[in-house]
Amino acid sequence: MNFISSLIYQTIVCRSWHRLNGCRGFKGSVPPPLWMSTAFFSVLYHAGFFKSIIYVYKSIMDSMKKYLHFIFSLILLGCNSASPFGTADSTPQHLTIFAAASLTDAFTEIGNNFQSTHPNVTVIFNFAGSQALRAQIQEGAPADVFASANPTEMNALVKANLVAQNAPQIFLANKLVVILPANNPAGIDALEDLANSEIKIVLAAEEVPVGKYTREALEKMNAAFGSDFKDKVLANVVSNEDNVRQIVAKVQLGEADAGIVYTSDAVAAPELQTIKIPAEFNALANYLIAPLIESPNPELANMFIAYALSDEGQAILQKWGFDSP
Repeated sequence: MNFISSLIYQTIVCRSWHRLNGCRGFKGSVPPPLWMSTAFFSVLYHAGFFKSIIYVYKSIMDSMKKYLHFIFSLILLGCNSASPFGTADSTPQHLTIFAAASLTDAFTEIGNNFQSTHPNVTVIFNFAGSQALRAQIQEGAPADVFASANPTEMNALVKANLVAQNAPQIFLANKLVVILPANNPAGIDALEDLANSEIKIVLAAEEVPVGKYTREALEKMNAAFGSDFKDKVLANVVSNEDNVRQIVAKVQLGEADAGIVYTSDAVAAPELQTIKIPAEFNALANYLIAPLIESPNPELANMFIAYALSDEGQAILQKWGFDSP
């Protein structure tokens, strides 16, 4: 800015100051001379006072812009953040899980937790015997995830190209236990008592995973209780059920003196008495889980499986009597 333009600029500013403040601080009503005001502002201008003010103002505004940009970014991040096992998509979605009946209590809790971190997702469970679930899927029933109590049913879906070859994962293990009614009317105190005459026993059908494991365990007991022990126990069977939950229900109702189920089922029915089956006789059931190839929601399916395999998911499964894989 040259001297003339500087003088004009200073004069305009000084006139404004002169009109506003001229009568303040002086005796009478005589304002300070205009040349004094002009000289005062001229000194300030050439000393860089106004430039300093402008620089400070710009610095403050730049800092404010950066601060506001940072706050706005945090808001956006919060709006779009996802849980460790999901997305923030607000579109209502349904996730259908076909799971072995023995998983009812544990998976119900896992499903509720999953829904709490995914408010837009409704988890729908279909609990039944693994063999029945496999048949339903093969017949075209829509499902996102299959959790089987044995490898046989999962392998059948892999062979049918309904589950990818490398998709199944072992995610828990289970063991067998004998359950008795709360009042134990038959007076069963040990495993060998299962062969006593007139004992009413309920087992799962042989094609049901728990039924297959039970017969394997009884076969092992022959070495300890006699070569015909298994046959005597099976002779006492009054009903072969389609899934393990039906065994528990009949023992609870007093329709049977004993049943053989998974440990997890006994945990879910604490009023029943139990007899442990030693490790040398027991059968270890490995459960597998996998997404279906034709899952309508493959991303959600994988997130649910990831949660079941996580430390939190495994802790829930163990609470319900399952073992880690």
